[in-house]
Amino acid sequence: MAGEGVVVEATISSTTESLLSSRVSYARCLSRADDELRSFRFCLRWMCVDQSDAKHAVVSWSIFLLLSVFVPIASHFVFSCAPTRRAYDVVVQLSLISASSLSYLCLSAFVRCYGLRRFLFLDKLVGASERVREGYMDQLNRSFRLLSVFVMPCFAGEVTYKIWWYSSGSERVPFEVAGSVVVGDVVACALELASWIYRMSLFLFVCVLFRLMCHLQILRLQDFASVFREGGPESDVASVLGEHLRIRRQLRIISHRYRSFILSCLLLVTASQLATLLLTTRPRAVVNLNNAGELALCSIGLVTGLLICLRSAAKITHKAQAITSQAATWHACATVESFDAEPETSFPPNCSSGDESDDDDDKDGDVWDVRKMMPSNINTISFQKRQALVTYLENNRAGITVFGFVVDRAWLHALFMIEFSLVMWLLGKTVGIS
Repeated sequence: MAGEGVVVEATISSTTESLLSSRVSYARCLSRADDELRSFRFCLRWMCVDQSDAKHAVVSWSIFLLLSVFVPIASHFVFSCAPTRRAYDVVVQLSLISASSLSYLCLSAFVRCYGLRRFLFLDKLVGASERVREGYMDQLNRSFRLLSVFVMPCFAGEVTYKIWWYSSGSERVPFEVAGSVVVGDVVACALELASWIYRMSLFLFVCVLFRLMCHLQILRLQDFASVFREGGPESDVASVLGEHLRIRRQLRIISHRYRSFILSCLLLVTASQLATLLLTTRPRAVVNLNNAGELALCSIGLVTGLLICLRSAAKITHKAQAITSQAATWHACATVESFDAEPETSFPPNCSSGDESDDDDDKDGDVWDVRKMMPSNINTISFQKRQALVTYLENNRAGITVFGFVVDRAWLHALFMIEFSLVMWLLGKTVGIS
């Protein structure tokens, strides 16, 4: 973010102004204090992920190590007064620590390497249509409301559970604060709640950012598909081809940035749920609200984040692949209409070859030769352009990929069947379900 401040200062100088060819197109890329990313920067500072300089980096890493590592470990070894009350605390803490660490490292690398504006593809909106820009700005403003919709219900449940857990038990924390054990309970509860909301918000924030970038490409694909619904790109097929190449390039960039996060998130959530299944289906396992309430909240949060990523990736892949059928339909309709309209093709009066002084027989022959050849050539060239575009779309389907595997509905169905088969096998080995 310090780099964005340098850009602003350089833009003010007269030297940089002389290098800009269009200040109108560059104005959207400027980093201003009142721009559309103000809420995002505030959120990054609130989560202490701002590493714009050495001071902020030290604060960011200190808060992360405190709330994501030290407090969960201390709550497990110090605040757990009775093992029976937190029988599944190991799974909860390891899952949340792993998810928050993965999210923190990825988000820090993204912001440090690309900058927030470039990472969110705001610099690519200069050449986009007004419909795409307005839709993306609307989604940008809705991102935090969506994040609160996912985080606040789980956090409310966590607050209720923690208050009930500390107030209903006879065990207390093994230390006093300000000469009172009750104050010690309040401090321990506050630290655990701060750690939980920090780790879960960090994980879901990265998932919501992925959904936001996918929605930008969905808007661009919808704007791209409208060309075929409005008559097709008969006049300029090359520009349509170039737009699709730009969309595919941005999808490859998103896939490359998020492939490690999506795969790690999938493995993490799968391992967490399988460990939960093994612990809760043990012969002598005791499962009740007292010891498994936090486990349920943790599972809901992790699965929600994974579903946000997978649904966004599958949706944009489906939109990208649907363009092929729309282009093929446009190609077929245009081909049929061109042959139907061929007998009615009109030509300008000066389309005949030959001099006015020639006799009528020679002139009529030249005119009919032109009338026979022109429609055929025009239809052939137009058909070849359409056919080339459709062939390209059929062999270059865009979408989100994870190390070469396209995240589409077929991939999700296969993943679901693998997970379901594994769960049924574990249930058969533990509780006898076959």
